[in-house]
Amino acid sequence: MLIQDILRRKRNAEVLDADAIHTFMRGVADGSVGDAQIGAFAMAVVLNGMNREEAIALTEATRDSGQVLRWHDLNLDGPVLDKHSTGGVGDLVSLVLGPWIAACGGHVPMISGRGLGHTGGTLDKLEAIPGYNVTPDDDLFRQLVKDVGVAIIGQTGTLAPADKRLYGVRDVTATVESLPLIVASILGKKLACGLDTLVMDVKVGNGAFMPTPDASRELAEAIVAIGSGAGTPTSVLLTDMNQPLADCAGNALEVHEALRLLRGDGRDSRLYQVTHALATEMLVQAGLATDAADAATRLETALASGEALERFSRMVHGLGGPSDLAERPAHYLAPAPFTTDVVAPRAGTVNAIDTRALGLGVVELGGGRRNAGDAIDHRVGLSHIAALGQRIEIGQPLLRLHATSRAEADAVSRRLSEAFTLGEPAHAVPPELIHATLRQETSS
Repeated sequence: MLIQDILRRKRNAEVLDADAIHTFMRGVADGSVGDAQIGAFAMAVVLNGMNREEAIALTEATRDSGQVLRWHDLNLDGPVLDKHSTGGVGDLVSLVLGPWIAACGGHVPMISGRGLGHTGGTLDKLEAIPGYNVTPDDDLFRQLVKDVGVAIIGQTGTLAPADKRLYGVRDVTATVESLPLIVASILGKKLACGLDTLVMDVKVGNGAFMPTPDASRELAEAIVAIGSGAGTPTSVLLTDMNQPLADCAGNALEVHEALRLLRGDGRDSRLYQVTHALATEMLVQAGLATDAADAATRLETALASGEALERFSRMVHGLGGPSDLAERPAHYLAPAPFTTDVVAPRAGTVNAIDTRALGLGVVELGGGRRNAGDAIDHRVGLSHIAALGQRIEIGQPLLRLHATSRAEADAVSRRLSEAFTLGEPAHAVPPELIHATLRQETSS
């Protein structure tokens, strides 16, 4: 089958069969399809769309373009499952969720990414831990998934290589905004991990990846249908990102917060509630719990016993980090040289937060990347971030800023202050943390 014929058919808005899509994606992976052809394909998909069967085939072809992990030879004593988030600010769920699920009997081979735009990246957070290796060899990765139950690492060159090429071309050809291409990119990498089940966290709100609530819902529905259609039971929680999930944002600060939750503290926080909801969905969907009540009991036992924290510590040490991080986090997670509070210019109730602006503030401080090759300062960030609905008096802190110097802090403090809308009286009710749960052919 000629690549030109596949392109012509998609250009003419014809439906491609699975064979044509797999042929094209194999060529993307092995280099026989050129960048110009990839760009033409992506543009044709953006303009003409794909039906559900095409989108499933594209996801499967992305998954199958490289290594697909198999676990049967390890004789695991529980299901293989994972979670993925579309990203946000103060979203350190993965750091807590992976070891928590492992402590409940799951095996979590979590392939994570770096920060993108205003959103933080799980790998960047983990690299705040001295010695932590996000690119171990396959044997170590598999052994940790078996013995510890969780390993959080970066994407290897052998997993879904077609996605890396296709995304690189999309990024420079104005073809990123296409639902089937987005879903195939997200799911292709995840399903290549050989999962028994997958739970997605799709963010809704002004700090979300998708621009509107309707777009987030459309993405969530597509992920459920396409992931399940590709053979992996998939569900999605739509969760709120109209404010940072944790009250901090920044790599080392978020590792500190993860350790706090794994010790059993912070159970009244938004971060705990969302993490608990995702963990419950994972346990029930994977058959590790009979229902939500059973899942809650198992999760409480794993946290209260210290087993979840122990799994995190074993993962960190297994991947090159210190064995006593949980006992001595301040020794290993260096603080920023300069801290200062950004205070309220007047009294009022926090009625709105520009979450994206807070994330970009972390980037500007050096906690994220403006360009792909930039180094990250893991020490910087924000903490004690005021919440929606919170009453603030004049001169009280809206947040604490962690920077390399006073000059760096001064450069962003005004913009961070302007990210908060203070009203009198309060006119905004904090949104529900869980907007909806979507499962195959059902939603709530």
